[in-house]
Amino acid sequence: MSYTEPAADRESLIEQHSIDYIPRSERHGKIWHQGPFWFTGNFVLPTLVVGFVGPEMGLGVWYCVLAVFLGAGFGTFFMAFHANQGPRMGLPQMIQSRAQFGSRGAIVPFAATVFVYVGFLVFDTILATQGIGLFSDAKWFWYPVLIAVSIVIAVIGHDLLHFVQRWLTYFLVAAFAILTIVAIVHFSTTPAVHHAPVLTSGWNLPGFLVLFSLAAGYNISYAVYVSDYTRYLPADASAPKLITSVYLGAWISAFWLMSLGALLGSYIPNADPIAALRNIGDILFPGFGTIVVLISVLALVSIMGVNAYGAMLTSASAVDGFRKVRPTVRLRVVGLVAVGVVSLIIALLIPDNYVNSFNSFVLLMLYFLVPWTAVNLVDFYFVRHGKYAIAEILKPDGLYGRWAWRGVTAYFVGFVVMIPFFSLSFYVGPFAQLLGGADFSFAVGLIVSGGLYYLFSRSIDRTKEQEARRASEAELEGASV
Repeated sequence: MSYTEPAADRESLIEQHSIDYIPRSERHGKIWHQGPFWFTGNFVLPTLVVGFVGPEMGLGVWYCVLAVFLGAGFGTFFMAFHANQGPRMGLPQMIQSRAQFGSRGAIVPFAATVFVYVGFLVFDTILATQGIGLFSDAKWFWYPVLIAVSIVIAVIGHDLLHFVQRWLTYFLVAAFAILTIVAIVHFSTTPAVHHAPVLTSGWNLPGFLVLFSLAAGYNISYAVYVSDYTRYLPADASAPKLITSVYLGAWISAFWLMSLGALLGSYIPNADPIAALRNIGDILFPGFGTIVVLISVLALVSIMGVNAYGAMLTSASAVDGFRKVRPTVRLRVVGLVAVGVVSLIIALLIPDNYVNSFNSFVLLMLYFLVPWTAVNLVDFYFVRHGKYAIAEILKPDGLYGRWAWRGVTAYFVGFVVMIPFFSLSFYVGPFAQLLGGADFSFAVGLIVSGGLYYLFSRSIDRTKEQEARRASEAELEGASV
């Protein structure tokens, strides 16, 4: 398969598009690039922390590895299938939701998505500052610097994000392959290290279920990002190859890093991710642990750029549903600066125990995203089979309307049905209690919201939409000539 390379006469290094359609003449990139992009995107310290949960609940290390293997494998399945939407539609991920929810009805998943983006951006800023180690207490200096660097990367945009993520993969694989081998050899030959051998063996059903659900939910949360970074691919890019590339990149990184977290947590009580990486790395030679942590910080800064970029696209899409905006470079820059300022203020004002409550925050936001991903995927693969009137999606008052009752109803019913399965620090639903605190609400939300939307969509007027698709193709590609 051949691919169109970037136009030689591109006006600027800075990406020109935002929430608008990417014309086929500007499509470029290679499918295999998606693998390293999502590997690095998921190979960050918060992913490592997920693996600590199993040992904290008394689950043996090999059972932790199995729970992560299955959970991440299940969650990545849904995330990867969004990848195929990018080249078919040429749009960022969240604006596609207008076809199911309407231009204004999509505001609920939009708002939840922005909160997730900003939340991860804040949390990554804190961890990156801790990882730097040098004057790490000077958050008034490091927070603005790190956020500014991530914003600059996001301003330059799509191609730079792909470039940085792709090259960081090589450094991450090399550094963590060595560190993982050192950790396995060290802990297998020193079973009583840190006086915690009891944590390295044992079956615990609640712990297994909790870790499975966390690993699955964590990777499902990446669904909101995917088409933002596949929409520049040629429209005829192979769907099986694209989905497989995204799946392997996101799943392998989650499985590896969560399993490493489980190993560290099994032998180091109350393990701190940064201190643990430094200590294990320094077993090889003094300073290697610091090298590993600094490479991890670079990956964090890169994913901060990805989060800022996504927050900007989603925010602009939300505003456009109520007041038409021009998708210009200026819009991108202003939106990114606003995201950066908001993230900086939150990072500086949050209490010291913020990290302890972050998992509950992300899980709460995930509850709002699961019904969305179900509706969005069912619509793309089973209702409209990837065929949309793209120009109408871009019009706030277009064919798909401002409030689409099918998607909105399926979304809210699915969310309500999930509530008894919630498991948060401040609320545990009755069904979650029966499962020892395991949170399988995402599975319930996927089934109920997706199933309802499929039933509701049987009454969609396909003839009217087919006519609009032909006019849309002529309008979009004709305007790009």
